[in-house]
Amino acid sequence: MVERRLLVIAGVLAVWSGAVVAKLSSLQLLHHHEYAQKARAKQEVVRPVPAPRGTIYDRTGQALAMSLPSASVTVNPGKLPNIAVAADLLERVLHMGNSGLADKLKQAAEKGRGYFVVKHSISPEEAASVRALPIDGIEIENHSQRKYPKGILASHVLGGVDFSEHGNAGVEKSMDELLHGEPGQELLLTDVKRRGIESHQATEPKPGTPITLTIDERLQFVAERELAAAVADRHASTGSVVVMDPATGDVLALASYPTFDPNDAPTSKDEAARANHATGVPFEPGSCFKVITLTAALETTALKPESLIDCGVGPVTLFGHSLHEAHTYFGLISMAQVLIHSSNIGAARVGLRVGQDNMYQYVRRFGFGQFTGIPLPGESRGKVRKLTRWTPASVPSVSIGQEVSVTTLQLAQAMCVIANGGLLVKPRLILREGNQTIPVAQPVRIIKPETAFTMRKIMEGVVMPGGTGYPEARLAGYSAAGKTGSAQIYDTVEKRYTHFYNGSFAGMAPLTNPRVVVVASLNGTHGDNGYGGRAAAPIFHAVTMEALRLFEVPHDLPDDPGSTAIAAAAAPVNDLSVADNSAGPNILLDGDDDDSAAGPPGPATGARVPNFRGMTMRDVLAAAQSKGLTVLPDGSGIARMQDPPAGAILHQGERIRVRFSR
Repeated sequence: MVERRLLVIAGVLAVWSGAVVAKLSSLQLLHHHEYAQKARAKQEVVRPVPAPRGTIYDRTGQALAMSLPSASVTVNPGKLPNIAVAADLLERVLHMGNSGLADKLKQAAEKGRGYFVVKHSISPEEAASVRALPIDGIEIENHSQRKYPKGILASHVLGGVDFSEHGNAGVEKSMDELLHGEPGQELLLTDVKRRGIESHQATEPKPGTPITLTIDERLQFVAERELAAAVADRHASTGSVVVMDPATGDVLALASYPTFDPNDAPTSKDEAARANHATGVPFEPGSCFKVITLTAALETTALKPESLIDCGVGPVTLFGHSLHEAHTYFGLISMAQVLIHSSNIGAARVGLRVGQDNMYQYVRRFGFGQFTGIPLPGESRGKVRKLTRWTPASVPSVSIGQEVSVTTLQLAQAMCVIANGGLLVKPRLILREGNQTIPVAQPVRIIKPETAFTMRKIMEGVVMPGGTGYPEARLAGYSAAGKTGSAQIYDTVEKRYTHFYNGSFAGMAPLTNPRVVVVASLNGTHGDNGYGGRAAAPIFHAVTMEALRLFEVPHDLPDDPGSTAIAAAAAPVNDLSVADNSAGPNILLDGDDDDSAAGPPGPATGARVPNFRGMTMRDVLAAAQSKGLTVLPDGSGIARMQDPPAGAILHQGERIRVRFSR
């Protein structure tokens, strides 16, 4: 009996042992990999490893935007054993004071939220203190944080990022795919309470591609500084400045006011400050547009700079609309003086000679009414009405910069055509993507080289004594050319022009081979100091002088402009006639231009211009020196063209420009 019992017990034990061995064999040998994977799946947590966002540099290598390692504390409110205790401890170790965290966590738990960010950008000491807390449901997330070390500098160009480091404005948005990179993966081994034990990186994150802008942060700083000062001084509401290299189209500075700090999260309060007035807010250009009018005239009509234009001695009526000058009526003057003194009547008469079809064609040729293609979100194409919608009064209106709207960038692009000899260049904002240089877009010839040369010479008179940009736009040691503009702002509700202006100045320097084009615009100026020559020309002066210094452009004039120019500036204005503006602003043309009261050039010196044609540069310079005349040579070889022409009487401060070619 005993033996039988022992045999039964032994059999049971054998069966049990066999079952155990079989189960262990199944677990350890046959299905080990399967069960190990299931166990590890319950213990491992896969976390994304964010890729460092690409750094944004200026053209000199200065970092304008970068991503730095950071960490945040997050909680799952539903897993906190005691919300009040957890909130109290977190506020202490994170130095949050009495932030009301407990109430926020309770509200999150009631709404079923499983993720709540307690604090961003914690310090290493705070991270260590959080890890030491014996509370479930609290985690530390490692990530990167976008920083803009220069603060507000170039904020409208850079834009910003959201909480996930995706671009939400500016270059950060337009180049987001390139900058963002590809995230990696981290496997975190946790204990039964889901606390991390160890981790290893499954896949490496692929960092975003760095980008180098064409912006020069030194020049950008000056542009923003001068713009902010001018807005405050002239009581304007907004403004913008664009600096371009006319040869390549590189945007060297792009400033907009008001501005913002991209390090701060956007709010509804700063929405207006984030508007880019250089590319996204068009305005009527006013008299700056007369450059397009005269260019079209030189190309499509028999008019020449010396051609006489009847500007009248009082208001002129065209197509049922009264045409006024801002201050002084000029009578019979040359077409060059129409631009120099910014005559509204003269420009309108020139525009009528150009004609509707040609005027529309040249406005479009210069890029107006079209996107420039700059990689910034929200760019405006401005407004150029279809030719079928033009009325008989449209030609004189467009000729003086009304019935069209442009951006500051478009105006700068147009001025580059005059500066570089007739080529329309595409604005370039991205210089390099990683180590790859972005090629300059192929320019398109839209006007003849001699037309551009002639226009530069005419525009030089704007910054000379008697011009609407003198003396504010005059540069020490450099020749320059430009155009003022003071367009009355149209009230779309009242359907009339107000007494507020868009005061602008568009110019270039040095004249023989312009290195920079600078366009400045102030919006909402008023009074005599709100005109373009007084409001925007000082910005041009300061920014252009700094640009020429930074790029080490040699002087082409004496630093001291001389006593003759000073005497001419102090001479009384030749007031031919004064407009009667008692009836208020004219909805079509009245008051469009700015400083017309500056009057004609200084008194004649009596010296006549010699005939330099066919002479070598050495002979021209020698002949000019012997007569005490100043010559600005352009090109090399034999003298082919000169301005003023031979036999013309020189005025004080006037120089002779001679073009040489082989």
